[in-house]
Parts: sequence; C-alpha cells; structure tokens
Amino acid sequence: MKLFTPINIGPMEVKNRIAMAPMATALCTPSSFISPRVIDYYVARAKGGTGLIITEVVSVVSTSAYMPNQMTLCKDDYITSMKELTKAVHEYGAKIVPQLIHAGGENWEILSGHKSVGPSPVLSRSKGEVPLELSVEEIEKIIDAFGDAAARSRESGFDGIELHAAHAHLLVGAFMSPLRNKRFDEYGGSIEDRLKLPIEIIRNIRKKAGDDFPLILRISGDELLPGGRTLQETLYIVPILEKEGVDAFHVSGGVYPDQFWRIIPPMGTPLASNTPFAAAVKEAVNVPVFAVGRIHSPRLAEHILQKGQADMIAMGRPLLADPYLPNKAAEGRLDDITPCISCGVGCVQMRQEELTIKCLMNPLVGRENETDATPAKKAKKVIVAGGGPAGLTAARWAAKRGHDVSLYEKGEKLGGQFRIAAVPPFKQDIAVGLKYMAAQADKAGVKINYNVEVTPELVKKEKPDAVIIATGAVPFIPENIPGVDRTIVVTVNDLLEGHPAQGSRNIVVLGGGMAGAEVADFLGDRGDNLAIARKAVTIVTKKSDVALNLLHESRTLLMERLREKDVRILTQTDTKEILDNGVVVVKDGKEMTIKDVDCVVLARGVKKLENLSSVLKDLAPEIHIIGDAKEPRMAIEAIAEGFEIGRTI
Repeated sequence: MKLFTPINIGPMEVKNRIAMAPMATALCTPSSFISPRVIDYYVARAKGGTGLIITEVVSVVSTSAYMPNQMTLCKDDYITSMKELTKAVHEYGAKIVPQLIHAGGENWEILSGHKSVGPSPVLSRSKGEVPLELSVEEIEKIIDAFGDAAARSRESGFDGIELHAAHAHLLVGAFMSPLRNKRFDEYGGSIEDRLKLPIEIIRNIRKKAGDDFPLILRISGDELLPGGRTLQETLYIVPILEKEGVDAFHVSGGVYPDQFWRIIPPMGTPLASNTPFAAAVKEAVNVPVFAVGRIHSPRLAEHILQKGQADMIAMGRPLLADPYLPNKAAEGRLDDITPCISCGVGCVQMRQEELTIKCLMNPLVGRENETDATPAKKAKKVIVAGGGPAGLTAARWAAKRGHDVSLYEKGEKLGGQFRIAAVPPFKQDIAVGLKYMAAQADKAGVKINYNVEVTPELVKKEKPDAVIIATGAVPFIPENIPGVDRTIVVTVNDLLEGHPAQGSRNIVVLGGGMAGAEVADFLGDRGDNLAIARKAVTIVTKKSDVALNLLHESRTLLMERLREKDVRILTQTDTKEILDNGVVVVKDGKEMTIKDVDCVVLARGVKKLENLSSVLKDLAPEIHIIGDAKEPRMAIEAIAEGFEIGRTI
C-alpha cells in the first residue's frame, strides 16, 4: 500500500503517509507543562504506527489563551518538559511537530488575563467578542514570538512545526481572510497584503529555527462562506507561500465556527470532504499536500493517495478510537480496527464540558497508561443480560481476560437503544460501531444467545459466578397526559423500528430533545417530489429550543434540514391532551388544538429497565448493573461502564 511508503517533508523523512491531525486534549497541567498523561497519549499513537504526529495547539505567547491546559512554547521554561515528550515519541519511530498558534480573537480573557486581539475590530463569532485591532508594533512583536517559539521547538527536539493559518480562525487565519481582515495598512487590503503577516512569520521562523527545519502550513482550501477566500484565490497564494519556505500544505476547508461541521465533520457528512481542495492545491505546488476530514478507513486513505489527490492523510479522531490503526492496517487486520463513528461526543462535546478528551469507542483515551485486558486471576462463569453497547463491551472484555461469558439478548437483534439511534438521517455511522462491537465480542469467544431473557430460572440452571445486568432502557410514557394510550400514539422506538405510522401525513412529536428532533427529520418531507406526499410535522417541547443535547456541529445541520422540511417547532409549550385526531397544547397561557393529526410520537426520553438485581441477588455471588439499566445516560457512559466491569470482574 502506498499508505505505508515513506515521504519527505523538507529534510524530514516520515516512515508512512499517516499523520495525526491536531486535536485539543486539555491534558497538560494548568500551568501548560507537559504531564505524564500527555506523553502517554501521544506515545500510544507513535507506538501504534503513526508516521507524523501534529500536536494540539501550542501558544507562542502568554498573553493569549485558546483553551484551558493547552501547550505553550512562549518561553524557555517549557523546553525541558517538551523534550520529555519528543524523546518518548521518537523511541517508536514517529516524527512530531507542534502546531504553533496565537489565539487572536479566540482568546479567553478569563484564562490569559488579556483582551482578545485581531487584524480588525470584527466580531469573533466563536467568542461573541470584538477584538482589539493590533498596531503595527504589536504585530512585529507577535512575528518575533512565532520565530522564538519555532526556535524553542527545535531545541525541544521537535522535527519541524505546523503553522495554523486556516478557517479565518485564530490570529494568522484571521489576517489571511477577508472576512476578518478589514485593515487599510500594509497588513490588509489586497489578497497579497493579507499575506504579509504569514510571510513575515515564515521568514522569522526560517531566520531563528533554520532553513532546514520543516514547516507545514494548515490552510483552508476554500472558506466556503460568502465574502471569504475562494479555492481560486487559495490556488493563487499557495505558490507564493511555497516560495517563502512552506514545506507542505495541510488542506482543510470552511470557516470557524460558521462551518465548524466542515472542520470537524459529524457523522453522516460526506467522507473526505476536503479532499477536492487538497487535490487542487497539489496541482498548484511542488511540495507534499495533506488531505484531512473524515478519512476514517485505511482503504479510503489509500484510494486518495492512489488517485494522486494528496501525498499524506491526516487522521484525527480515527487515531483516538484506535491508536493502533496504522499497525493493524499494515498487518491486514482491517476488521480489528476500532472505528471512529464521527459522533464528536467525547472528543468535542464532553471535552468542552469536562475539559479532558474522551472517546465513545475507546474508553482509554487520556488514560493510555492503563491496561485493558490483563488475564483474570481466576476464570469465572459470567452471564450478561442485554446486548446493547454496555453489555457487548462488558462481555467482550470479560471474555478477552479468560472468563466464560454468555450474553443473553431477549430480542432477535443486538444493539438496544444504540441500534435504534442509527436509523434517523445522518446517523448510519452508529451501525458501523455496533457491527464492530458485536464482531469483537464474538471473536473474543462470547456465546451470544438471541430471544432469551435472563430469568431467575436461567440463573439457577447456569449457576454463574457473576451476572452483569445491562438490560438498557425503555421509552418513558408520560401517564399524566390524557389520551396517551390512544391508537394514534407511538413511541420513537416503535416508529424507527418499522411501525406503519412512518407513513402518516400529519404528525406531532412530543419532545424536542435529540430523539424528538431527529425523528422529525426522519419523518418530514416538503412533498416537492410528486412521488412523495407532503408531511406536516410539528415538534412540541417545554424547552426554549430543540436538540439542545446534540453536538453543535450535528445540530447545525439538523436545524437546516428541519427548516428545509418546514417542520413546525412549538417551544415552551405544554401538551394538555391527545385526542383521536388531534393534540391540545398550551403556549403562552393560550390553549390551541393541532387538528387532523394521524400520528403522535412520544419522544420524552427513556427510563431504566432494571428489575433483575433484586430477584437475582441471592442467586449469584456477584451482581453488577451497568449502562442505562443503572441510569439512562449517553452511549459513551454505557460503553465506559461496560469496559470497566469487563476488565475488572
């Protein structure tokens, strides 16, 4: 495979064509020093076969902070700790470069103690603040700071640097974009003048770090926003930047945060969406070009390389899901690669809420020093009740450790809520994750039994040493709504599992969380295609908006689709009664009836289905409750609990 042939970036030889894309982890210390967790995190990817690691953002100044616990090379004090990181990564044959940035308008004043700055006083849409316009003298100091940080990078043992100049984002990207740069001096105006800052930074880096220190530039091929830089303009500037000393281009697309979904593409979005931009840039320059953006499989990566659309493939989230993806691919073990399902739950959503990075498919992200399958001291007979993600994960890891594991699924299909969640538009990647879980459980030796419910009689017969209860959850039925038992009422689960009510024409969805909004997307259609009858869909929710529990990137696309399908959304609205052919609701104190309704979908959440522990407590030495059976939450928490019990039981 071409994916596993070496490549040169300037004087640096990389052993294969796989680069780890930069992703925020928040694993550094609060004072931005490299922690053991940072080293373990990057070493795992180096050990797994990644050729080039591009770290998360590394600030070049102390007066600007992009996120908590981020890396920095703003002064010499950080060199020693960075050396520990580069030395550890080099032991496994990987190259490593820092992604140098100045946060610019994306600065957090609460972290840095300083106001945000930028090329012009234009609102930072990600922070909701107007940055201060930099003076020429301040710009010159920042240029020096980039050069100094590059010199420290070299002293720290890094193999080169990447300069972030993409997405009209952070300082350099903002200067390069007409969306953010409204200056009238030498640093703004024409497309050439907007290049003055990155060019002077590149020259300063070359002066202080040397001409033989590789420099990669991250750039948007097309900003994909009216008034932004187009692909044609990018093709004009990349040869200029190459001539100034850029050794490779890392080509993304879009503008942050307007097209954040293009930068971190959620599930269901087009694969390799930025690759056409990379291919166009490759035609315009004579240095290596990286493609990035939902290139999750080695097969797709190889296809892009063979087609000549890029020279290297940057993978971010796939290397979170499986640090050993490169080695497994090289060995032909493609089915053993833990897939990234592009959910963004752990690497984006939970990192923003809980700071440190996580992964739905890989509970060991950020905890790479922990082991996953230490052989059990004593082999046990284990029964797992329930074949959802929690049960499958627990069964797999318990079996890998040497236990005799039998999983019982009372239905005819595995997956539980996870399987149903894969049905709405854009969610099919969930099926990839579920298929992997089932296959790995089978490969580990789990005996899977369908259409069998775990009962006291079964446990008495099998005499297990441990029972893991992972029976999941069932839809919550709001019994306080009169008419909830009428024939026009169905649950989200029933509908997505093939209920004939999918063909209804006037539908009311009760509940505006992720499930309610997604089922409305699944059902809605404008009827512009004469072969498809128009559907009227109304969401009724007590909350101020819908899908508030969904990943921002996914929600943006979902809301666009709901608008296109004319889905009616009634927020801050109570449901008073369900009629035979209508729904009575109350909004702003006024009662109204939605008439001619032929289907009401209940999307009010789920409740745990756990009635086994009390009846089994005297029938097995160990009883463990995990996942939604313990408390309804997200799949990432169910999988993590399944993993923990599987590796410790």
